[in-house]
Amino acid sequence: MTSTTASYGQYCPISRALDVLGERWSLLILRDLLIGTTRFNDLARGLPGLSRSLLAKRLRRFERAGLIDKLGSEYRLTAAGRELEPILFGLGAWGARWTFGEPRPEELDAGLLVWWMHSRLDTSTFPGKRHVLCVRFTDDFRRYWIVVESGVPSVCDADPGYPIDVTISSDVESLYQVWLGRIPLSHAMRTGRVEFTGPTALTRRMPSVLQLSPVAGYTDPIARAS
Repeated sequence: MTSTTASYGQYCPISRALDVLGERWSLLILRDLLIGTTRFNDLARGLPGLSRSLLAKRLRRFERAGLIDKLGSEYRLTAAGRELEPILFGLGAWGARWTFGEPRPEELDAGLLVWWMHSRLDTSTFPGKRHVLCVRFTDDFRRYWIVVESGVPSVCDADPGYPIDVTISSDVESLYQVWLGRIPLSHAMRTGRVEFTGPTALTRRMPSVLQLSPVAGYTDPIARAS
């Protein structure tokens, strides 16, 4: 499982691992694969700072290293790739404890946040087969619609024309902080930083519909203090 390109040239398992994983963007691509992203276009959309050509190059390297298999149009982790999960999320826990603080302005990307959120929604308690959530940011003119068809979510940056079940209103930073577990949703709702608008029978379900980031447990201030 060694790289055929640049190598650290040291006979050490850490060095060999970094030959495969140590390049820019590699761990973030693996992060998204580990949380269930399988298609090239979806990987590209979740990594907007990464060029498509470099993404393709990294995926080819992972294939050669035995971390992923390409099955049709999907990339699937092998056993070796899945074994990286505790390592990568351990890195996330370390980062939450020692490097994670208030967000920098350049880190707050409204579109990326909605993209992250869309695959972490559980609308199974909503009636019907199609569910539409509108995300309205109070400090960003763009609006987004998350459409869940028979449990399959997609993101639209133009009105899809379907009736809206619930509108989520927030400033970008507050919704990021909630999504990442730094602010409890109950507190954000109580203070008006996040609001849900729609039929009460649906809005009261939103705390269970909105599943948080996979790393939210690491960034929770109470969890980090324990």
